[in-house]
Amino acid sequence: MKTNRYLPDTNRISVLTATVLLAFALTRLLSGSAYRLGFQVFGRIIHFDFDLRLVVIILASGLTATGMDWLLRDHPLLEKKPTVEHWLVPTLTALVLGVPLYLLPGGSLWWGGFGLGGLLLVLVFWAEYVVVSPGDTSYPTAMVVLTVISFSLYLILTLALRYSNTRLFLLTPPLFLATFFVSLRTLHLRVGGRWELAWSAGIAIIGIQLAAGLHYLPISPIRYGIFLLGTLYTLTSLIASLLEGIPLRRALTEPLVMLLLVWVAGILLG
Repeated sequence: MKTNRYLPDTNRISVLTATVLLAFALTRLLSGSAYRLGFQVFGRIIHFDFDLRLVVIILASGLTATGMDWLLRDHPLLEKKPTVEHWLVPTLTALVLGVPLYLLPGGSLWWGGFGLGGLLLVLVFWAEYVVVSPGDTSYPTAMVVLTVISFSLYLILTLALRYSNTRLFLLTPPLFLATFFVSLRTLHLRVGGRWELAWSAGIAIIGIQLAAGLHYLPISPIRYGIFLLGTLYTLTSLIASLLEGIPLRRALTEPLVMLLLVWVAGILLG
């Protein structure tokens, strides 16, 4: 295969990153009070509350997906191919980073998360640009970057939701979507560009069942997040190995060893 090396336009990355970070900064200026809306259905009035800052975070995630498409349009090898597959991790990055920045109090901790968020966004934009071309000399590095960041974001999200004492019925949808998208993108990268929707949905269902089982146990947020992370990595790695044609016994070895190590680390750190 002919090798090549293409890098994204630095000006586009700078503008895109700055715009998303500006949206995150805007959440600190908006009022923290929730707005109550109501509507009538069959003679009954239904009320629900929403926080404008959460709306901004969701809009920032959509902006990240649109910006990723804009960034990829100058790739010489993209031609007229769809870019949807490259939206998943950037969108998840913006969404997951926005939640802790929404929950964290102001101060040095918030600014540290803000700076780390900018760095992660740049890395994700670069990696998604590189993986457009499998022959790119940086392709293996970019694939590792996307995989590591995806699992790291999943851990950050579980920790943020656990620290915020979110009720189970509110915790389930974001965890299901995060588990689904992380496993979907990871499998897509490992098995040669195929979309394994059924396997990803199965992994997500198992993940939220475990999350529900651990929800009411008196365990720390760190232990909670690490247990879920270990399970997600194990299932994703096992399915990827099986789809690559590796025999079951060999495919089980590495995921189970990693699961044991991660869970032991969770017990010791928690």
